[in-house]
Amino acid sequence: MSDVEFWIARPTQYWAQPTAADADFTFARSYEDAGLDGLLLFDTQNLAPEVYVSLTAAANETVRLHVGTGVTNPTTRHAAVTASAAASLQLVSGGRAYLGIGRGDSALAHIGYSPAPLSPFDRYLQDVQAYLRGEEVDFAADADVDRLNLGDHPDTSQMTWLQNIPKSPVGVAASGPRVISIAAKHADRVDLMLGASRDRVAWGVDVARQARRDAGLDTDVPVSAYINMIVHDDGEAAWQLAAPALTSQSRFAVMHGKVEGPVSEMAKQTLPKIHASYDMKNHGTHGAGVITSEFAHEFGIYGPPAYCVDRLSELAELGIDRFILAGGPDIAMPNPEVAALASRFLTEVLPRFK
Repeated sequence: MSDVEFWIARPTQYWAQPTAADADFTFARSYEDAGLDGLLLFDTQNLAPEVYVSLTAAANETVRLHVGTGVTNPTTRHAAVTASAAASLQLVSGGRAYLGIGRGDSALAHIGYSPAPLSPFDRYLQDVQAYLRGEEVDFAADADVDRLNLGDHPDTSQMTWLQNIPKSPVGVAASGPRVISIAAKHADRVDLMLGASRDRVAWGVDVARQARRDAGLDTDVPVSAYINMIVHDDGEAAWQLAAPALTSQSRFAVMHGKVEGPVSEMAKQTLPKIHASYDMKNHGTHGAGVITSEFAHEFGIYGPPAYCVDRLSELAELGIDRFILAGGPDIAMPNPEVAALASRFLTEVLPRFK
């Protein structure tokens, strides 16, 4: 399984308040030195520093590590702005940029909006891809530049400055069948946010491949999986450490009141309770109080190294070629006990996949 990559999505609550060590972003080097393949930072302007500034700083501290958004959204930035930022990051990083897009969550909630509707999201994704390819993009229906009464003005929109810059790959964080399908048709990669259940991930992969098939495309689309995992000899202690992140991630399975994808009967009863009790004012930092051990082990991976390797391996066999570790212990955290816990993944799990 040497083709499997491991990326980390850095927890907002940690890097949103930089210490002196974080100010120069040397933490990114620790991920690179540890053998991880990529670093994703959240684009959530009210809870964390500006993501593209931060990613540029991380890129300047590293030489191999991929850097990207995990994720940005279609509401707070025009498609041209997002594409320009991604292409600029691609330039300054020497081709290591990754553009992860989702419908929006905390970034929108903290300015008073819900996730972007499906149709505008689909259009936005296609526009971003066109911009990154250097193609012309039609103006929006409400464009009114002609009101300036200039001698001439653009009739379409295009990033004219792109010159010999490899296109930044674009991925979509997806949890429902319609977003998975949109991603499969228009993105370069599908980043599944379905948890760690083999049945759920298999379902997501099948939805992506069917969407490609329906569109007359090659079904071999790259698929990642966001995973909440803690390597720990005591699986019960581990999932309780992960409860805040697991609460945040699992609610995507029921964002609009309907449970999406296959789940156990227990999870079908638990997910609506998680969603209804979620506190966005304390995003990613609190447990809902309704997570049980059974639920945690269905949606996450918590246990000794051999158990974690087995769970990851069964997902890799489904076609997952990139795992995005989100919300678990972080080797860059200042707490030595937490960092030591995270290091067990690096020393006892990662080598089995490299």
